[in-house]
Amino acid sequence: MIPLTDSKPDLALMGRRSFLRAAALAAAVPIVTEATLAQAKLASQSLGVLPPDAVIINANENPLGPCKAACEAIIRILPLGGRYDRMGELDALTNEYAALHGLKPETLAFYAGSSEPLHYATLAFTSPTRSLVMADPSYESAAAAAMISRAAVHKAPLTATYAHDVRAMVAADPNAGLIYIVNPNNPTGTITSREDILWALENKPKGSILLVDEAYIHLSDEHDVLDQVVAGKDIIVLRTFSKIYGMAGIRCGVAIARPDLLAKLTPYYQNAMPVTALVAARASLADKVLIPARKKWIADSRIETLAFLKANGFKPIGASQSNCFMIDTGRPARGVIAGMQREKVYIGRIWPVWPNAVRISVGSPDDMAKFRVAFKSVMDAPALAATTPLRTAARGPVGMRGDKFLS
Repeated sequence: MIPLTDSKPDLALMGRRSFLRAAALAAAVPIVTEATLAQAKLASQSLGVLPPDAVIINANENPLGPCKAACEAIIRILPLGGRYDRMGELDALTNEYAALHGLKPETLAFYAGSSEPLHYATLAFTSPTRSLVMADPSYESAAAAAMISRAAVHKAPLTATYAHDVRAMVAADPNAGLIYIVNPNNPTGTITSREDILWALENKPKGSILLVDEAYIHLSDEHDVLDQVVAGKDIIVLRTFSKIYGMAGIRCGVAIARPDLLAKLTPYYQNAMPVTALVAARASLADKVLIPARKKWIADSRIETLAFLKANGFKPIGASQSNCFMIDTGRPARGVIAGMQREKVYIGRIWPVWPNAVRISVGSPDDMAKFRVAFKSVMDAPALAATTPLRTAARGPVGMRGDKFLS
């Protein structure tokens, strides 16, 4: 956590002009989150409120929700919900998280989800002369933020095993400001090895920052790269309580980096953390069986569904170790999405680089059983075009309008 004395930018050091520019950039467009993209997709099709019996596997949510201890902690703190955090909950969470992961408290900054620090890091480290480098397909939020900073965006195709091609990414631009790796990747759920990430860290252009988004790391068998923060490298690691901890609607995430790197994010915005999120996160960390139990629960459902797809001749893309995977449908994916909606099954969006592929979030066993029936029915039928045009959402951040993010 950044010390209290540093919680507001020092205008004497920063200069009033640079501070106001940062504030203007931060206000230029809403932060793009997984929820924003999923809701904008539904809004673009005028679907409104989904039916109560809908299978909703379109936003990489965890159907288990917060653990019991987190729910109880929220109930206890609710009478104090009219106050900001005056109980020391942020400091307590910071210290406990740091101790659990072998970190120093000053290397942590908590936010309402990990999309906030992703957005601010992109604004802080990219510019018209410093580009963003990312994989394609991958999570779109950083590219949306780069539009605000007027930075070029270089997208490198995934490798043959659907990992990030770190060598292509490092070579993409000698003036890169930020190199963004999502591990496991969203939307494919595939892994980029720790070895490759460390290679990128050691070989990246001088002055650039490596941003490693580990939102889904607990769902995989891959080792994290938090030790590179301890070593003082030019790296920011993002974590969230939205995925395995089931707190997507409660909003708690953390940026982990050297204090001087975290300080570059603060001019753009850092809202007060909800007290409910703070206590729920602490309670979740204390539940020692949560991660292994939920990892197995999600993996079992994913493995069963992937086995069904392969047995029926369908083509999953890569080897997912996450709560999502992609399928090559062999036909325009818009029609597949529309067909699934007619079956009351709502699946993920399309990435423009793969117009025939759809992303599936892993839901409950019942959700996935219904998905399997609906998907086979849709794919066994002749290919149909979407009956409702995927038009622009009436409201949505710049970069989400039109087909670029709403394909």
